[in-house]
Amino acid sequence: MDLDEIRQQRVQKIKDLSGKGIAAFGRRFAKGRNVGQILQTFKEGEEVSLAGRIIANRLHGKAAFLDLEDWSGKIQIYVKQDLISANSWEIFSLLDIGDIVGVKGELFKTRTGEPTVKAVELTMLSKSLRPLPEKWHGLKDVEIRYRQRYVDLISSKEVRNIFKTRSRIISFIRGLLDGKGFLEVETPMLHPIPGGARGKPFKSLHNEYDTEVFLRIAPELYLKRLLVGGLEKVYEINRSFRNEGVSTKHNPEFTMLEVYEGYADYEGMMVLTEEIVSGLAKELFGSFKFNYQGKEIDVTAPWQRKSFAEVVKQKFDISPEDDTQAIIQKLAAKHLKVEGKLSRSSLMKIVEDHLEEEQSFNPVFFVDYFSSLSPLAKKKPDSPLLAERFELFMGGMEIANAYSELNDPIEQKKRLEDDLKDNKEGTLDEDFITALEYGMPPAGGLGIGIDRLVMLLTDMPSIREVIFFPLLRPEK
Repeated sequence: MDLDEIRQQRVQKIKDLSGKGIAAFGRRFAKGRNVGQILQTFKEGEEVSLAGRIIANRLHGKAAFLDLEDWSGKIQIYVKQDLISANSWEIFSLLDIGDIVGVKGELFKTRTGEPTVKAVELTMLSKSLRPLPEKWHGLKDVEIRYRQRYVDLISSKEVRNIFKTRSRIISFIRGLLDGKGFLEVETPMLHPIPGGARGKPFKSLHNEYDTEVFLRIAPELYLKRLLVGGLEKVYEINRSFRNEGVSTKHNPEFTMLEVYEGYADYEGMMVLTEEIVSGLAKELFGSFKFNYQGKEIDVTAPWQRKSFAEVVKQKFDISPEDDTQAIIQKLAAKHLKVEGKLSRSSLMKIVEDHLEEEQSFNPVFFVDYFSSLSPLAKKKPDSPLLAERFELFMGGMEIANAYSELNDPIEQKKRLEDDLKDNKEGTLDEDFITALEYGMPPAGGLGIGIDRLVMLLTDMPSIREVIFFPLLRPEK
């Protein structure tokens, strides 16, 4: 039977229910505990009221066993004609797999010990017009899984658990930072100029002001304005946007944690990063060790540190004073592909991507980044060509980025102007410079990619597996 025939049959059942005075799409239902709670404190003879989706139906003459599932678990429902009202039996006779129903009844165990609800009343809450994916296999087409995440969630407990874990991760981070006295804040998503980080922005138009606006690339410059305003410890779990490529590690819309602490520096941000990630591992796995894609990751602190400057000198003979042409020549000598007219920062991104692929799965802080690649970071006092900055690599991915934040408005303006020579699409944020001129305390700033962190902690190979609705190419 094809989909159209199944749908027509179910539409007819809606009409049949209506003819019996039964609404196929019900209203409020007084649920008690969820299925998981009922199973955890199971007590025979207890009366319960629950609701969920029918995912199986096993007929036995004038009786049947249904499997009902809600977000917390699955339980068996026993339906027998002489135990429920005539109205409830009419509902049962027109049920399909996928329908959402309310059930009132009494708990008991079958002869095989299966926890079961003996139904005394059924309430129709929502008729499913489309069949669910085949029971044992769920959705196999990856493209359909992402486009129809709602069906993916219905059919796969494992997928639901990924997103439950994502919520646990974000809640844990919030709790940790709140406990340290950080204030959660919200900053604009619509920016008058693109800024805060490298990246190509999404553009739009605000009709009322007749002005161009940009979806934020990063919230950094607004969060630093809050430091100027006297909010010494702030964080934002934010949505940011970059009009760039899509891959297993990149989605144009993504979630970042950004943290700023006045009177701190990048060393303090290293300690905080270790605390967040190792704390999450302990919370989720009861251990500082877990597996990602068949390899063990050990997040026991302190973590290894490597000098970016030393590594790129050793591997590519690149030095912090090299200009763009020199970097191109040195990359070509190492057979790394360089195409078109590229900026110095984009060339160094090729280097970083190459290093990303070579790193061990255990966490590594890369320090000693070139100050020319870090216009928002303080320079090292004893090595001004290097910045007080780190990037965290783990599981073969960049996970975090942090600075000792530059708070000198005169130097900041000059460095941003120099950076714009390399970034033709950028614009100098004059208001940010004005804010710095009122005085920003020395500070440490940290950004952690939440989506990639969730990938690691749920053992997922693609960022699309941990985003409910990733951006996809339009259907043909």
